[in-house]
Amino acid sequence: MKKSGIYNSQIARVVADMGHMDWISIGDAGMPVPTETPKIDLAIDRGLPGFISVLENVLTELAVQKIYLAEEIKTQNPSMLEQIQKIFDGTVEIEYIPHTEMKENLQKNKAFIRTGEMTPYANIILESGVVF
Repeated sequence: MKKSGIYNSQIARVVADMGHMDWISIGDAGMPVPTETPKIDLAIDRGLPGFISVLENVLTELAVQKIYLAEEIKTQNPSMLEQIQKIFDGTVEIEYIPHTEMKENLQKNKAFIRTGEMTPYANIILESGVVF
């Protein structure tokens, strides 16, 4: 049994398979996921698990060099944006894109992790970095 990090076997497998510049997404319960993108569904109830707790867990094992957020998060969910900015603390580049583009980009992701988050625009694309 693993001693720490990501316990969910599906998420752990995807993170272990990530290469430099690959994408994985974490998002709210309402994000439409393309059929061809593997969806790891963690949602068990309204708000469970929350977006931030899943993001923090994934970051225990994934090196991230850039993140993509919906432009709309700035006005529609500024408290979530503030939490995300605090987690990354200026250590990665943030690119804001229209939410419609984010939905289209899900096709390029190795997986989408669906949380129980029920706040608008709580979605992120993580671009994998390297550890050397």
